[in-house]
Amino acid sequence: MSLKDYLSEHLRNILLHLICGAAAALFLKATGTQTDILIILFSALFLVYFILQLHRCYRWYTHLNELEAIFQSLDQKYLFAECICKPKGLYEQKIFDLTRRAAQSMASAVSDARAAQKEYQEYVESWVHEIKAPITAATLMCRSTDSETRRKLTRELAQIESHVERALFYARAESPEKDFIIRQCILSELTAKAISQHRALLQQNDIRIETDSLEQAVFTDSKWTIFILGQLLQNAARYHGKHPVIKIYADHLGKQIRLTVKDNGIGIAAHELPRVCDRGFTGSNGRTRGGSTGIGLYLCKKLAVCLEIGLTVASEKDRGTTVTLTFPAKELLQL
Repeated sequence: MSLKDYLSEHLRNILLHLICGAAAALFLKATGTQTDILIILFSALFLVYFILQLHRCYRWYTHLNELEAIFQSLDQKYLFAECICKPKGLYEQKIFDLTRRAAQSMASAVSDARAAQKEYQEYVESWVHEIKAPITAATLMCRSTDSETRRKLTRELAQIESHVERALFYARAESPEKDFIIRQCILSELTAKAISQHRALLQQNDIRIETDSLEQAVFTDSKWTIFILGQLLQNAARYHGKHPVIKIYADHLGKQIRLTVKDNGIGIAAHELPRVCDRGFTGSNGRTRGGSTGIGLYLCKKLAVCLEIGLTVASEKDRGTTVTLTFPAKELLQL
């Protein structure tokens, strides 16, 4: 609170005191009190009143700064009322008690919401692990069918497994610090695993993969990074053009490593590009070709933020899309 704020807050009170002082001066003057005495008396009173108001303003200023410091130091802001001293005035105490009761109610609601979220997350993770068994069994059963049926079933089962995996990572992304482990990884190994996981989809769409300069070491979580790369490969396969090619290569950006995944697919319209990482955004390509959930790139961006990986998307309609992952230098990571 500044001096200007304090004066604005107490202007009516100050004016009332001045009016009362002027009335008292007129009364004393009318009763015969000498002017010199009135000047000395009211000058002294005004000086005392001015000093008291400055002291009060300073106390308010320091107290508000202390409260602001306490508030800023809290990770859970709704616990603010539990961390400050109870005021002395009766009116302030009543307001404080109401505020504390409201904060306690909020804390209880937050605790219940977190418990429900954790329970749901645990259920999703359990469901994902359970559903993988019948998917694997169905994949094995496909081997006894003719080649055309096997190819179609394998493709659909791969799509189901992809959606299941996305659901698992979506659930884990709510509390990422409990799941990922940052360690040194080689980009060529991560890329090879991502390609292997989606080999059937890539082959069905006759997509050629070209890699270059991937023998680079980065510090990241291998599982999460493979998932991100897998989502990028799926998008490239879903929105491919004629003679589809995906180029994956790495280069240095100072102490950072930049991994680029570039395709020659149908691209993204310029006005849609800023929204491609928004949750649920499918765009004109998703509506035209179908099958898009608007979750893939949203999850990639969310996981990339957790891993401190910079993710940028550049695209040109009918010319392809380029996604760049910038891995941080080891010394910049908050390990």
